[in-house]
Amino acid sequence: MLFERRKIAMVVAEFLGTALLTAVILAVSKSSLALPYFVSIAAALAAAAGMVVFGAISGAHLNPVVTIGLWTARKIKTWPAIAYVIAQLLGGAAAYLLYTYLIDSSLRNASEYNARVLVAEAVGAFIFVLGWATVVYRKLELGKSAFAVGSALFLGMLVASMGSAGLLNPAVALAAHTWVWGTYVLGPILGGIIGFNLYALLFAPPSTLTDDVEDKEDKPAVAAAEVAKAKSTTTKNSSTKKNNSSNSKNSSSSNGRKKQSK
Repeated sequence: MLFERRKIAMVVAEFLGTALLTAVILAVSKSSLALPYFVSIAAALAAAAGMVVFGAISGAHLNPVVTIGLWTARKIKTWPAIAYVIAQLLGGAAAYLLYTYLIDSSLRNASEYNARVLVAEAVGAFIFVLGWATVVYRKLELGKSAFAVGSALFLGMLVASMGSAGLLNPAVALAAHTWVWGTYVLGPILGGIIGFNLYALLFAPPSTLTDDVEDKEDKPAVAAAEVAKAKSTTTKNSSTKKNNSSNSKNSSSSNGRKKQSK
């Protein structure tokens, strides 16, 4: 029962987190603050908040690019990856429905294939997933993970905005009605795959490359890092207690010897 509850919670977390991120991007990009700088900041804050809230539950991917990239790097199994991507796309669709309901209007499809857009989205996603790869391979704590993901998303979106809308997320592209397979879908996915695997090849600690899957029980990377930290703390505490007990025994034995000599 608890196993099923955890699995459901992971999928729902991806749905809610992606919906939140998408809604924030839509709200800012369609407002009077619709400048790349402000959109990137808003998206970074939303991604960081999603990591804090959902990171220990699902890993807070909130983006098919992240999930697919982790899958190609063999850090997530196939069926959880499929469930995550479906939940993320549904989250983007839900954010679109909420946004159009609140503004009492609809969005038009405003995109077509453009090679510059493809390259811009790929480069931006590459920058973004470097931050994500750091979280996964360096096993960062929750707070550091939120900062790494948020700042990497900010930089990636800002760079990509030179040649595209800087979405870096097919779920957001679906909600923004800029879904084009050759640009806002293929571009960030390519960038994500290259970024994750390049980081694993060149920058990841060798000890993290031996596991085919991030965790045999499908625990998210952030949760695994927290567990590792807790185990490390427990080990340190137990070793400290052992040292204290041995010191007390040594001192008591020395005191006994002194009494005998007297």
